This record gives sequence, C-alpha cells and structure tokens, in this order.
Amino acid sequence: MAGPPTAQKHRALCGDSCGVRHMLTPLDTVTLGYPAEFSRISCNLLHGIIRALFRDRVCFFEFRAATNMLEPRITILLLSLWGFLAFYNPSFPSHSRPSTLLNSPGPARPETDQPRHSRPLPSSEDRFADGTPDFLRLDAPSDQDTFRRWFALIAEFQALRPSNEVPGEINDCAALLRYSYRNALRTHDAGWFREAQIAPPSALPSLEKYRYPHTPLGAALFRIRPGAFLAEDLKNGTFAEFADAKTLKDFNMHFLSRDIRAARPGDLLFYRQLEQDSPFHSMIFVGPSPWLSESSPEGGGDVVVYHTGPIGNAPGEMRRLSVAELLQHPSPRWRPVAGNSNFLGVFRWNILRGAN
Repeated sequence: MAGPPTAQKHRALCGDSCGVRHMLTPLDTVTLGYPAEFSRISCNLLHGIIRALFRDRVCFFEFRAATNMLEPRITILLLSLWGFLAFYNPSFPSHSRPSTLLNSPGPARPETDQPRHSRPLPSSEDRFADGTPDFLRLDAPSDQDTFRRWFALIAEFQALRPSNEVPGEINDCAALLRYSYRNALRTHDAGWFREAQIAPPSALPSLEKYRYPHTPLGAALFRIRPGAFLAEDLKNGTFAEFADAKTLKDFNMHFLSRDIRAARPGDLLFYRQLEQDSPFHSMIFVGPSPWLSESSPEGGGDVVVYHTGPIGNAPGEMRRLSVAELLQHPSPRWRPVAGNSNFLGVFRWNILRGAN
C-alpha cells in the first residue's frame, strides 16, 4: 500500500493556481499525514476563503507541515471559518441553500404561543345593535343579580359615608356611575375591601364571567361613539375609560320606561335640565337599602342616590333620597313622572340586556 504523499506530491495535486505557497521542510520529505483528496479539498477551501475576504487580491499564506497533527487542525479551523462565512458573507462562494429549507414554515406553534395580534378576536356579534358586544353582556342571571347588588351597594355607600371619605374622583353624577360600575366588576377580596374601605353588610360573590380590569375590553369599559358594535371598534378608540352622563346614557344604556315603577336596583333615572351648565343629570335607583334596615327611620322603601356636581364655586355633594321624597320634590322638574318633560325616563345598562 502506498504511503502518505510528500509535500511535493501535495503541490502536484493542488497546483499553484490556488494562490497558496507551500513552504517545504528543509528535507522536503516530511509527510503531511493526510490523504491526497483531503489535501486538495483543504486548499480549495482556503482559496475560497482568501477570495471572499480579500476580494480577489493576491495574497499568500505560508504554512509549514511540522507534525502530522498540524494540518488536520488547520483543516478543522478552515471548515469552521467556511461555515461562518457561508451564512454571513453574501459574496462567499458557496452552494445555494435549498429553497425548501429557507421557505419551510416549520411546525405550527401551539395556539397559546401565537402572537397576541394573531389570536382570534372575540365575536363581533351585537344582537341588539346597541353598540355593546355580546361578549361583554352578563348573560347569566346570577351575574346580572350580582352586578346589580354591588353597583347599588357601592353607590349608596358613598352617600352614607362621611363626605371627606368619598373618593376624590367622584365629583359629579357621571363620575359616581363610572366609579360604581367599575368597582361592581372588581374581584371583591381583602385587597379590594382595604382599598375601597367598604365592608358589605352581607356576603356577596363576585362576578363569574369576568373581572375588572381584566374584562374583554380591558379597562376601557364605556362606549363613546354611536353605532352597532363592529370588530374594528376594539382598536379605533370607540371604547374609553371616561364618558360623561350623556355619553353613558346614549351609548351604554337603553331606555326602559318613563314609569319609575319599572326600575330595578342598579337602574338609572335621567334628567335634562336646560337651566344647568351640564344639562344631563343621573340618579341611581338603589331600591330597598342594603345598608339600613327597614325599621330604621331612613331605611324604609326604595331610595335613589346621586352626586349634585359642582354648585357654584362649591364642589357639590352626595345625596340620598327616598323615591317618595323624590316624587314630592319641591322643584317639579326633578320629579320622575311622565308629565315632567325634564325627566327622560328609566334606563338600564346594556350589559344587563338579554339574559340567556
């Protein structure tokens, strides 16, 4: 069997056109210690690297085959460098990568790993065409009852607590509605009790369908534009965290009746008082007080609560009246009766519309 080639044989195999000058050992007989074909591939690789790095300039590498282990190490290094350049240097002479590998979509990611924007959006159905998506409605009667009780309880408490303890954000009638609405949707745990400083007179569950602020709409609960619900409403600012009294009435509630006897706890009474700077005004129908017993002087019968809004230079205040007192209000324009043109009627939140 023929032994390994000498450096002279190596030159004969590779040729001088590769641009590499082979320096021989003094005896010119030291074996390089690798097969002839392997030697040719190594030099071709080196030639390609030189051309890629130096743009066809003449450059000579001198290396000496000192031991049998030197050339394999250089070859391994060259292979590694070639692989790096093949991927990151567009001018490097390499074989074209199969398009099937570059364009392969790869295995599908599980649904939970999909980007947020690619996940299916909630249904855009709005069966009442009132602007409230069906996915936001409290379909279960138990959730509807829970919302009503919390909404009325929270609102009435603001009228019963000392005025200096009323949250600063409650500065008019619409602010009372927004505050009570959001907090009725909260998780009512020990943290919430400490924050709101409310200790209900009896145990009440929280909603099952969703909890604020992790609702299907996030914290932007209130519709502020007209029209039936469309999928693009989720992204175009149609829903917001703030809405005034008129906007709440027009786009987040529906009309029930001009007869106050149709009202249930959590419903709203609306007025339009043209004599005021803010003509639209609301009151919350609480029904029988959850805080005061019927035997107490102020606990009998249905009650309403509201915030007056600013009065002159004063910030206004929370007020609480029985429905009987309201029907006999000294100013007829505040009486919730059909003959009062200032009384717009009884309204109900859209999320309470149409239980399955």
